[in-house]
Parts: sequence; structure tokens; C-alpha cells
Amino acid sequence: MESPAVVPVNPPQPAPASNKIYVLDTNVLLHDPMALSAFAEHKVVIPMTVLEELDHIKDRRDKAVSREARIAIQLIDKMVGSAGPHEIQQGVDIPGSTLSGPKGQLAIYADQLIKDEHSEVPFLDGTPDQANDNRIINVALRLQSESPDAFICLVTKDINMRIKAKGSGLRQVEDYRHDRVLDDIDLLATGTDHTEGDFWSRIDDVDTLRDGDVTLHRIPRSALPDAYTNEFVIDEQTFIAFVHHVDDEYVYLAVDSRDNLMNRRFWGLAPRNLEQAMAMKLLDDDDIDMTVLTGPAGSGKTLLALAYGLHAILEQKKYSKLIVARSTPPIAEDIGFLPGTEEEKMAPWLAAFDDNLEILHGGDECSNGSIDYVKERANIQFKSLNFMRGRSFNNAYIIIDEAQGLTQFQLKSIISRVGADSKIVVLGNLAQIDNKYISPLTSGLTYLVEKTKDYPHSGIMFIAGIVRSRLAAFAEENL
Repeated sequence: MESPAVVPVNPPQPAPASNKIYVLDTNVLLHDPMALSAFAEHKVVIPMTVLEELDHIKDRRDKAVSREARIAIQLIDKMVGSAGPHEIQQGVDIPGSTLSGPKGQLAIYADQLIKDEHSEVPFLDGTPDQANDNRIINVALRLQSESPDAFICLVTKDINMRIKAKGSGLRQVEDYRHDRVLDDIDLLATGTDHTEGDFWSRIDDVDTLRDGDVTLHRIPRSALPDAYTNEFVIDEQTFIAFVHHVDDEYVYLAVDSRDNLMNRRFWGLAPRNLEQAMAMKLLDDDDIDMTVLTGPAGSGKTLLALAYGLHAILEQKKYSKLIVARSTPPIAEDIGFLPGTEEEKMAPWLAAFDDNLEILHGGDECSNGSIDYVKERANIQFKSLNFMRGRSFNNAYIIIDEAQGLTQFQLKSIISRVGADSKIVVLGNLAQIDNKYISPLTSGLTYLVEKTKDYPHSGIMFIAGIVRSRLAAFAEENL
């Protein structure tokens, strides 16, 4: 009996010279499951090894990364649809990759068939510890050898993998940049616009009008072209104003004073610098549903957010509970092995809030009793971010701490949980990112600041002054 004929598997052929071919690493799809649509009219090649890694990752206990692996798999399945094996290997159209003109293509490369048969191609070996990375690099090397004049690029967020690929002779290796919100982190909105000299000396045209009980000064948009609602405008003299709203032609300013801002009090806490005072104004504004506070460690972000929460719940009766959550990268694997309830398991990561409660009540005659009483009266709940998805928080004051370690997708899914009559405060320090695949330019916190600065019901404030101690200020600046 003759054995059946073996049908050769044809790897995807290079695209025309005018287009480019991008070979994607697994971490790109985990970082941004929608990355397949980010390469315009060019071809995206997914090695079989990437599909195998996604298959292993989708069942991990780390819910965040496993969820993104499943989303990436579902998108790939949707794109290949009912296409046959040959079509999938050659490339199928990626819907939505371009608004007009030719669409991008997605191809699956059967990299398990690559053999070291071409001595001129420096394929990497299958060392067990590096086998998957090497197989993905080998796909790009094979495509480059078959079409030496074409643009073949490996896209990965793994720095060492980029070095290995370049060292192996791959001409084009890039980080995934589509998720970058800014070209330079120094361009990130801070919530304030500092002008040189006297502000009014720069203004030639101004009108004064009333909006309810607020006096507004209307100036041409050209005088403050980058102004956005809820931004503060400060000059080098004594002028300080709050951007009430903007339209296509004008900016409407509500003039304030430093004394008025510095006289605010939340739960006995007074601002120690102007930036803290401006942050307190944003927190206490009923028309602002979300406040984003950024700044270095020791600037008072957590203390301000907690003090206002207690003030709003216990004194103003605005909310019924205070929910505290923070980013904890190892939490998915570690939290299950700690004893107690979810709140007790979260305690090691949320000790900073206990420290701040001690600051607010350290002078009480019985500080421990006061802290326990406040926790109960304010209905303070400590939550893991992994268990917030799928829930809706109504009539709640929510604090998300250490948000700089969250991806854009993760932060969006958390903010979408905020229900009616609630306020959310997002805190983070972009200088303390501990996620190896996230940089200040790609952090979900950066994305949130830039995408919401023009939203009239959000406020942003960068608090630069370090008030924790003079030693903390020295460490932040010099160590």
C-alpha cells in the first residue's frame, strides 16, 4: 500500500517591495491584543510558536495576562475566519487596518518546518531555555533570506530578543510603538499652564461675563491654544485662574487666589504647597467624576485622596463607601496563598493607606481606636484589581493607587466599572514602573492623562513638591 502523498506547506510569500512585513512576538499581542490592526496596509506574520505561547498563557492563573491572550486568540480566529490553509499562509485581509485603499494582511507562518538547510542563514539553535524566542527570530531571518530587498521587521517588547535578532543578522528590529501616547514624557499634561511674567500683559482682548454665581473672563483661544477644561493657569506674579470651559474661539477663566486655595481643609488636612491646594480643589469639585494625581513618591497624592474620601463620606455624606485598590503585579499568584478574607490578603500591599490613616489620626488620644472607628464608619473596602472587572460600583469613592503599572487596556476596564454617583481618583508615579513591558510612554496612566484631559468631567494634577521629608526629597532628586 502506497503512503499518501505529502502536501507541502507553503510559508507566506513576501509582500511587494512597496509594503512591509512585520513578524510579531507574543508579548506584543499580550501588551495590545488589537496590535494586528496597527500596521496599516502592511503584512503581519504570526509564527506558529506565538500561537503556541498564547495557548499556554490563556490558562494561567494571572487573570490579566490570560484574558489578553484569549482576546488575541479570538481576534486571530475572527480574522482568518473560514479561509483555507493556503490562504492563511499567504495572508488574509485584516478588517479595519486602513480606512481606504488596500488592507493589511495577516499570515500564519509554520515555523516548525524551518530547517537549518541554508548555510548562509544564521539560524539560532533550539536551546530549551531560548527555543521559542529563537524560533520566532528564525522566521524573520528566513523571510529576510528569501527576499533580501524587502523590508522584514521583527517587532518585540523584549529588549534582549531585539539584541539577539540584530546580532543574528536581522536588519530591522523594533519595539512596538503604536501604544505610545506621546513622543516625549515631558509633554505629558500636568494640569497647570505656567506663563512667564504678568499674565494680563499678554492679553489684548478680554470680556467679563456671569455664569450663574461665577464670574468668568473670556479670552481668545489663541492666547491659550493648548488650554483644556479644569486646567489651572498661573503666572510669575500672583495671578491664578481655573479654566472653566473652552470652545473653538474662547477660553473661559474663573480667577482664584492663592490664599483661597491654601485655606482648604479635608479631614483636618491642610495643603502644604500650591499644587496640593489645586489638587484639593479638583477633588472637591462635584462636576469632576475622575481626578488623576501624578507625581513623585512623597508628594502627598495618597494622603490627599484618602483625606478627601473621609471628608466626603463622613462629613458631606456624598458617598456610601470608600474602595481602595492598587496595582500589584505578583498578586494573581500570591494572594491565593495568604490567609484570610480578600481584605486581609490585600493588607500587605495596602499598608500605605494604614500609614496615611495614622498620619490623619496620629494625634488622637487613642489613635488605633480612631482608625478602626473611621474604617468602619467610612465603610473602607480594600479590593484587588483582578476582582474588580465585571462589577459596578455605585455611590462610591474609589481610589486606584500605583496605576503606573497598568496597561491602557487594564485601566480602561477598571474605569468602566465606575457607576452612578461615584468618583474615582487615580494615583501614580511614572518614575516607579515595575512592569518590564511598560514604559512611561506606554503606561496606562500616561494614556489616561492624555485621553481625558479634554473631558470636561475629569481633572489632572502633577504634584511635584516632595513633602514626606527632606531625606525623601534628596533621595528622589539625587539617588
